[in-house]
Amino acid sequence: MRAFTRAFTVLILIFLYIPMIILGIASLSSGTDVAVFKEFTLNNYGELFRDAVLLPLLLNSVILAVSSSLLATVIGTAAAVGIHRMSGRLRSITMTLTNIPLTNPEIVTGVSLALLFAFVGRAMKTNNVMGFLTLLIAHITFNLPYVILSVLPKLRQMDIHLSEAAMDLGCTPIQAFFKVVMPEIMPGIISGALMSFTMSLDDFVISYFVYGAKYITLPVEIYNYTKRPLQPKIYALFTLLFIVILLVMILMNILQARDIKNRRRIRPPDIISKLRRAGS
Repeated sequence: MRAFTRAFTVLILIFLYIPMIILGIASLSSGTDVAVFKEFTLNNYGELFRDAVLLPLLLNSVILAVSSSLLATVIGTAAAVGIHRMSGRLRSITMTLTNIPLTNPEIVTGVSLALLFAFVGRAMKTNNVMGFLTLLIAHITFNLPYVILSVLPKLRQMDIHLSEAAMDLGCTPIQAFFKVVMPEIMPGIISGALMSFTMSLDDFVISYFVYGAKYITLPVEIYNYTKRPLQPKIYALFTLLFIVILLVMILMNILQARDIKNRRRIRPPDIISKLRRAGS
């Protein structure tokens, strides 16, 4: 049974990653046919970095991903703290509402946000409402649940009396949060920020409905490239994006594993020393 489970897992991993492996190989080929590998070359990557259209759009996507992930992390962390302090039934209702963006089809979310922004634009008597701001609001909207679901488990694992003990030692409530609570939940905050960054960087469906001509992201532009034969430099771009996202996810897993290891090693004297440092 164990051998079957391992074989099944390997088959799933092959099924998931074989398309990216094929793209990676095609990005190193001098030919244009994905099925035929001609000669090894790095010219496709050189053409990509000389492209005057794709690189500015990639910068747009990175700026949007960084901005939305940072704002979503701040708002989501505050929301997680508030949800953690709610009573049982109110917390359940709030979590149900929080999980809706995760289960809701992206196309429904995109159309809903587009209608909302169109309504706001009509109320403001302008037709140019779509742009960076609408993209930022949309990305924060679908990133918030990932931050909340990353921070809440860390709040549940934390000793509920830590902040009270810090205030007994002289901290104000705000100082207790930043000196005691935040270091304890920091792994969850970082995980939520990294997840938000990756989700925002490669989002297409929602971005397609809320972008404007003045601010276009890379995934939206790539969709226009798929309407005609793809150039090999697009294979190189796909490969680089996959590697970046893969590295971010590996970093997130390393941070989570390190946090679990540190929690197993921590002892009561360590907690007391932290509280004393916070109160000093």
